[in-house]
Amino acid sequence: MSMLKRAAALCGLLVSGLLLSACATVKPWQRARLADPCMVFDEDASLAGYRAHWLEAREGSAGGSGVQGGGCGCK
Repeated sequence: MSMLKRAAALCGLLVSGLLLSACATVKPWQRARLADPCMVFDEDASLAGYRAHWLEAREGSAGGSGVQGGGCGCK
C-alpha cells in the first residue's frame, strides 16, 4: 500500500508541476530585452556563420535558417 501512495504522490507532483509551469505573455515593450544578442543559443557567431556557409556549399542551396521563434522577438 505504501508503494501505491508513493506512486500517486509522484504522479500528483508531476501533474502539478506541469500545470503550474505556464507561458507568460510578452508585452511589445519587453521584446527588446528578449531579443538581446546574449539570448542567442549559438556560443560563437563566427563558428555558426562558418557552419552555415559549409552547409550551403555542401547542399547546394542557401537560406531556410532564418530567425526562429513565434514572433515574440526571441531568437
